[in-house]
Amino acid sequence: MRAILSSFIVCTWAIASFAEDGFKVSELKEPAPGSLAAALRGALEGQGFRIQDDQGRSFADIWLRKGIPAADKPAGPKGAVQFPFLADGELLGVLQFAAEGHDYRDQPIAKGAYTMRYGLQPVNGDHLGVSTYRDYSLLLPAAKDQSLALPPRKQLEEQSALSAGTSHPAVFLLLTAPQNASKPAASMIHDADKNTWSVVLPLNLQVRGQAEPIVYPVQLVVVGAAPA
Repeated sequence: MRAILSSFIVCTWAIASFAEDGFKVSELKEPAPGSLAAALRGALEGQGFRIQDDQGRSFADIWLRKGIPAADKPAGPKGAVQFPFLADGELLGVLQFAAEGHDYRDQPIAKGAYTMRYGLQPVNGDHLGVSTYRDYSLLLPAAKDQSLALPPRKQLEEQSALSAGTSHPAVFLLLTAPQNASKPAASMIHDADKNTWSVVLPLNLQVRGQAEPIVYPVQLVVVGAAPA
């Protein structure tokens, strides 16, 4: 599995041109698309985040879930899993592309709305060297993902593969955010060595047995693909 985002503009750009530009993220004071299933739309924040390139062109819009169920408080990685408190298939939010994008495998993703669900890279020998950790966000076509329920693993992978039109799920690399990341707001990170751009997103975790949610920033690679 691998990962990336793309998004909200009239024309289509090649992924190589994205990597050469700078990116910024700002608050988007608009609700998620009305085309989403009512159950999903009602579970999202009333406003989102918009990623733009250095020309001010929209690249990706993201809306996060109001309260993401978490089994425990975050306490660091557990082996090769950075977010052991999240359930496989848990809904994280929704993103919308306005132009063709690519995932972390450099698979093309058509413009449109997609749900973002947490998932773990299989331990089957096919993904060696891709990432130190197994955590990813899978994209599923929003038109086919209409429930907050956790999908079975096979269904999760099959529906995500529809996003890329291949046999492999459409995936974005998900990492822990830097310690100095601002919790309430989103920000962008450029890794010049890996030629990637990431957005730091403040997830709202609803920890089991705790009344108030915890704001927990994560880093999602939105531009750039895994080494071939």
